[in-house]
Amino acid sequence: MKRGRSKMLSFVRGGTARSIRNALSWRTIRGRMTVILAVPTCLLLVLVGTAVANQLQAYRDARDTRSQIDVTLRIQGLVHRLQTERTYTNGLAAGDKSYLQQVVSSREQVDAFRSELRDEPVMARAMSRLDRLATFRAAVDAGSADRKKTYAYYTGVISALNAADPTEDKAARGDRQLRDDLAALQALAEAKEAGSQEGSQLSGVLAAGSFRGTNYLDFVEARATRISAMTRFFRLATPSQRDAVVKMFSSPVTKRLDVVENAALKAADGSEIDADATGFTSNMIRADRTVYEAQQRVDADAQARAKTLSDNAAAALTGYLALGLLVVAALVVAAVLAGRSITRPLDALAREADDVAQRRLPDAVARIQAGELVPAEGGRRPPSNAQEISRVVAALHNVERTAVGLAAEQAVLRRNTAESLASLGRRNQGLVRRQLALITALEQQELDPEALAELFELDHLATRMRRNAESLLVLVDERSPQISSVTASSLELVQSALGEVEQYRRVAIAEIEPRRISGRAVAELSHLLAELVENALTFSPPEQPVDVHGWGDGNEYCIAVVDHGVGMSPEDLARANARIAGKEAFLVAPTRYLGHYVVGRLARRLGVEVLLSDTPGGGVSALVTLPARILAPDEASPPDRRTYVSSMLNGFRAGVARAEAR
Repeated sequence: MKRGRSKMLSFVRGGTARSIRNALSWRTIRGRMTVILAVPTCLLLVLVGTAVANQLQAYRDARDTRSQIDVTLRIQGLVHRLQTERTYTNGLAAGDKSYLQQVVSSREQVDAFRSELRDEPVMARAMSRLDRLATFRAAVDAGSADRKKTYAYYTGVISALNAADPTEDKAARGDRQLRDDLAALQALAEAKEAGSQEGSQLSGVLAAGSFRGTNYLDFVEARATRISAMTRFFRLATPSQRDAVVKMFSSPVTKRLDVVENAALKAADGSEIDADATGFTSNMIRADRTVYEAQQRVDADAQARAKTLSDNAAAALTGYLALGLLVVAALVVAAVLAGRSITRPLDALAREADDVAQRRLPDAVARIQAGELVPAEGGRRPPSNAQEISRVVAALHNVERTAVGLAAEQAVLRRNTAESLASLGRRNQGLVRRQLALITALEQQELDPEALAELFELDHLATRMRRNAESLLVLVDERSPQISSVTASSLELVQSALGEVEQYRRVAIAEIEPRRISGRAVAELSHLLAELVENALTFSPPEQPVDVHGWGDGNEYCIAVVDHGVGMSPEDLARANARIAGKEAFLVAPTRYLGHYVVGRLARRLGVEVLLSDTPGGGVSALVTLPARILAPDEASPPDRRTYVSSMLNGFRAGVARAEAR
């Protein structure tokens, strides 16, 4: 039964706690400060994040450019070898067998560079065209190759390799110097290809003796492309790059090539070229190698610039990340300091208010009720420089002073009310006792049975009036001088309680196991049971009886008052148990619930437990558990329990369990 009551109380407390949590709002000052600071923080972080993203992109571009320039250099190495092979192959196809050894050597170099670049993704298209290289080589070796188609194939492969240059898509990004270096490198590659085409065509013409067909037009076109590309290179290159190229092209080999080229320009009519062409092809190859060295020089400058940009981007990225972290840390510190500057005095103010509500005000009320004059305490002001919080503190102290004044008035009012009720109860109790004494004297003198019956009814009515007077004294915590040392049996206790209710004829006394009750508790226990029986009779149909059971349960003794009326809802049942447990003041409750407060006061005086629960089948059952300290030793051993008493106990406990579950 104790565990059941504890569970019921836990249920009620849990509901109250949930109501309090639902009433609380998550919109705290700390939360609002967080929101206010979060907006500019997010905007600032977006700006910092954008800057970090830009620097990260710049770093990636510089890093990718460095790796792509390396690929470009290897592509130009393959192009240089293919141009050399094209030059010797064109001469061999024109009928000059002296180029056979050079063709074999250049092919080996092309194959070596080709194997290095095979796995590069940007080389996929060019490599697919290079797959036909073996077919053209075989035709040249067999002497069945078409010179023009062979030349066009080599030129197409070289164009595909130049188009696969991965630095072309970087020309629009990076800084100005890197863009110029990459553009100069492309212009130099274009000039080298045009010069190689010019030399290959002229080498074939010299082997044939004169220009034939469209050879002169192809030669002039290649020469114009070379001159245009070199002009663009000199416009884009740095002074050191220009000086290096000019120095390279000032060699005697270049001058001999210029002589042959000028003579070829004069043989546009198909006449024999009037120039010493000895070693022309080897000189052309050396000039082509000079241009390739110039490409490597520009490529090295581009790589150095890309490395500088990569290092600068990495340093800037690190700086922006550090700045972002510093900004976040500063904002977090600012938010924490701002929040603490507001929440700390508010927390102190809240503690001050709790101290007022939980300690100072109750102590003041208790002292006021004891008759002391208690001025409102000033309290300790929470430390704060904010005028608003200082005003709240002053308002709290005003509230405290007002509350103490109201508490004093309420204490006086309650004390006067309690004294008035106690005085009224004692007066009624005195009048009722005199009335009972007079009725008893009349009963002893009356011989007429009918008149005697009416006197008995009057006696019963006066007894009920006496109980009501005693209830007033119980509500104001006054005791009636009815303590006796004579023990009573459990049956006598129940019969005494029935003598104080109006419709006692409807009460059915079921099995009452005999047990002696201490005399000091008999009067108040009888009063408690009378209130429970009266309540059961009031809220049950007139034709339905109210059952009273009594049984021993170990060292305790239980009395159950069971009605079969309309019953109570789980919420009303929980509130009724709360009133009996003393969790509500009787002055704030409707008058129809005063019986609950009387039962609760008596139960706490005696140390008994009273629990209301649903009756199986409808109605309310009240279980009163008497502890061993108010039980007296039995005069004889109690008889064995009967089966139906055990059934009643089990049914009652099941009802209590259902009430707890609700």
